Amino acid sequence: MTTTLERDDPLIIAGKTFRSRLMTGTGKHRTMDDLVSSVQSSGTQIITVAIRRLNLDNPNEKTVLDYIDWDRFQILPNTAGCKTADEAVFTAKLAREVTRSNWIKVEVIPDPKYLLPDPIGTFDACKRLVNEGFVVLPYIGADAVLARRLEDIGCATVMPLGSPIGSGQGVLTAEEISIIIERASVPVVVDAGLGVPSDASQVMELGADAVLVNTAIAQAQNPALMGEAFKLGVQAGRKAYLAGRMKKKVYASPSSPTEGVVTATSPA
Repeated sequence: MTTTLERDDPLIIAGKTFRSRLMTGTGKHRTMDDLVSSVQSSGTQIITVAIRRLNLDNPNEKTVLDYIDWDRFQILPNTAGCKTADEAVFTAKLAREVTRSNWIKVEVIPDPKYLLPDPIGTFDACKRLVNEGFVVLPYIGADAVLARRLEDIGCATVMPLGSPIGSGQGVLTAEEISIIIERASVPVVVDAGLGVPSDASQVMELGADAVLVNTAIAQAQNPALMGEAFKLGVQAGRKAYLAGRMKKKVYASPSSPTEGVVTATSPA
């Protein structure tokens, strides 16, 4: 069910309007039934797919692309598994042929242990892909300078990490993300490391425009229920941001009125 907030406060990326501010991934699900049910319960409208991890050599073998109704969702192919800019550009072009979409999430990750994105390779790949007409959504470290440079060359969003991919450590980069949000004129999508819905709420409260969640949903004991929980966490965080939180104070402040309080010496 679409909420009033989703109708009146849409997410806009590259001219496209979305009600949901939760993007989801398709990796690490134990079964395709888990994937489909979590997609439905999450209310997501943008779904990422790792093109390099699909078996495209056998046309008779079903892939994740066969289990999702792509008329209902924005497919966001990604370049997961690419270690260099050249590999990312090649994969993006392959993805465009396979999905008929010019949207691409750029990931350039040479380090297999910590899976931290390569800022130089990412910038190089993004610049080349923007020039070739792609709608580019780059996955980056929480680097405000790089985020601004990517925006300047025409990227549709910036996607800083909360913590390492798949770690579930939550938001370790809140201060850096806040700086990126303050300076950005394109949507800021926090991607990677979110473990529970409160992590999503936290970055949405900071002013992030959206979050992308994969492992936290896919590896939950009940992925469908966790998908719904993340949907509600994103909505709560967005509402809190729009409402404007109270100012923090050093000392306590009574919530009840202090004037006209009855005391033991008050006349009967």
